[in-house]
Amino acid sequence: MSNQVAVIDEVRKSITAMQPQFKAALPSHVSVEKFTRVAMTAIQQTPSLLESNRLSLYGACMRAAQDGLLPDGREGAIVTFKGQAQWMPMVAGIMKKVRNSGEISTWSVQIVKENDHFDYQLGDDERITHKPALRNRGNTVGAYGIVTMKDGEKSREFMDVDQIMAIKNRSRSGNSGPWQSDFDEMAKKTVVRRHSKRLPMSTDLDELLRQDDELFMPSEKEEAQQEQEQTEKPKRGSRMQDILDARKAAQTPAPEIEPEPDYIDAQYEVEEHDLPI
Repeated sequence: MSNQVAVIDEVRKSITAMQPQFKAALPSHVSVEKFTRVAMTAIQQTPSLLESNRLSLYGACMRAAQDGLLPDGREGAIVTFKGQAQWMPMVAGIMKKVRNSGEISTWSVQIVKENDHFDYQLGDDERITHKPALRNRGNTVGAYGIVTMKDGEKSREFMDVDQIMAIKNRSRSGNSGPWQSDFDEMAKKTVVRRHSKRLPMSTDLDELLRQDDELFMPSEKEEAQQEQEQTEKPKRGSRMQDILDARKAAQTPAPEIEPEPDYIDAQYEVEEHDLPI
C-alpha cells in the first residue's frame, strides 16, 4: 500500500510539473488546474495506468490537452495497451470538437435497445424512427448517427450489434478498457468512425478520429501480414501420402551431375533490417 502511495505521489509531482505545457496546449475555456485534477483522478482510479510506462502516460496526458478534452472517461479516456498508456477520445469529446469546428450543424448518436420502437428505412425516402422504451429497455441491439449538414442535408449511419461486435472482436483493446466498462459508448464511437468516412471533415477532426487507430483496430499492415501467414501456412499431408511420396522418390533415378565450371561465381544477397528506434 505504501508503495502505491509513493508511486501516486511521484506521478502527481510529474503531472504538476507539466502544468505550463498543459496550459500552452489547452483552449482558453479549460483551466489547467481542472485538467490536472481530472487527469490525476483518472490515473488514481485506474491501477493499470500506475503500472504503465511513465513516458507514455505523460505523453497521453499531453495529447489530451492538445485535443482540448478532459480525460474523464466521457470526453476521453487514458487506457493501457501492452504496458503503454494511450489517449482515446470518446464520443462526447468528438461531438464537442464537432460543435466547435463549424463543419457540421448537428450530429446525434444514439444507442438502440431491444425493447425500443425502432424503424430504419433505406431507399429514396431514407429515415430513422426511434422511440426509446421508458423502462426496461433491454440489451443493446444497435447504434446509429444522424448528421445535419450546414445546408440542411442529412446523413445517416446504422450498425446492428453483430456489426459492432465484429469490430470489437478485431480490436486490440476489445477485451479491456472502455470496450468492457463502457460498451455503449464504444458502440457509438464505432458508428461515428464509420460515418465520418462519408462526411466533410476538417483536418483536426479527422486526426482526432484516427489518432487511436492502432488501439481501436489492427493496422492494415498487421491484417495483411496475418492474411499472408494464413495463406503461406503449409498444409500437413496424410501419413499415407507421405509414404507414397517417399517410395516414388526412391524409385526415381538420380539425375546426372554436370561437370563443375572452372570458376565460381558467388552471389551474395544483402538483407536489410529495420533498425530499432
